[in-house]
Amino acid sequence: MTTRALPLKRSTGAWIGGLALAVAVWFALYRQLQPFSRWAVAQLPIPQGSALASSVEFFIYDTPKVLMLLTLVVFAMGVVRSFFSPERTRAILAGKREGLGNVAAAGLGIFTPFCSCSAVPLFVGFVSAGVPLGVTFSFLIAAPMINEVALGLLFALLGWKVALTYLAFGLTIAIVSGWIIGRLHLEGWLEEWVRNIRAGDVDLQPDELTWIDRFEAGWDAVKEIVGKVWYWIIAGLAVGAFIHGYVPAELLSRIMGADAWWSVPAAVLLGVPMYSNAAGIIPVVEALLGKGAALGTVLAFMMSVIALSLPEMIILRKVLSVKLIAVFVAVVASGILAVGFLFNFLFS
Repeated sequence: MTTRALPLKRSTGAWIGGLALAVAVWFALYRQLQPFSRWAVAQLPIPQGSALASSVEFFIYDTPKVLMLLTLVVFAMGVVRSFFSPERTRAILAGKREGLGNVAAAGLGIFTPFCSCSAVPLFVGFVSAGVPLGVTFSFLIAAPMINEVALGLLFALLGWKVALTYLAFGLTIAIVSGWIIGRLHLEGWLEEWVRNIRAGDVDLQPDELTWIDRFEAGWDAVKEIVGKVWYWIIAGLAVGAFIHGYVPAELLSRIMGADAWWSVPAAVLLGVPMYSNAAGIIPVVEALLGKGAALGTVLAFMMSVIALSLPEMIILRKVLSVKLIAVFVAVVASGILAVGFLFNFLFS
């Protein structure tokens, strides 16, 4: 009689050993990216030191750099996010009063895997579970704008001061905007079918995930998120490479410098019709800053692209009236403008 061997699940020790090896290889490769990009450009039949050579070197260096950083950040935060299911997040926020609820919602938005494409089901689920409207908006603003990918890439590419300042002001926008919307009592401006939905209490089951399950969740997050955004990253890097090589620093400094008071509102107006996620827009931010654009202007552009994109407004129209969308855009845009001007004042 023969018995068929059952597939063995990797042990925790095997996962830890594999991860340690992967991290060591990651750092070894990362250290070689800049020398490789210079060597690769030197092999190409293009004039060395030209604008084209500068653009190509930027693209060859930043493409693997951003993708490697993204993979590392997404895996780590995928493990963290295994502690926050949509049901658990909804249960935490249900019944929270405004003020403390806005703070909790914005904080949870950093660690939860939701983007504008998830806006409608999340919005309906939160409101029907009794989460106040303003608290729901705090979460929906924070989740795409201050997520772990944005913070991780900002930290790796621009330093901890920029990342920490962006986090502080992004949280402030999410908390204050949600609080203002809540105080306006605009529940009557929801679409009628949303107002009529009432969900039952969420029955949370004990968290029985093992560390192996959490490591696998991290790897699944890498496959899902990197698989979805890599082409946005390459598109953003292509734009960044063009700016890096061909756009004169003097011109960009005049248009997007701190001395041009109109640059912040212009950046917001330019960013709203666009659509990208944080991973796709940050390479453009890096190139703009490298050419002398003001930090507040650039981050206002980034925030408006992520938090106020036209596609998100179209998606939210399924659950919000036009009047409520207009209030949402006005409140959030005012916060972004204030942050842009304040950044330019503090860092000019």
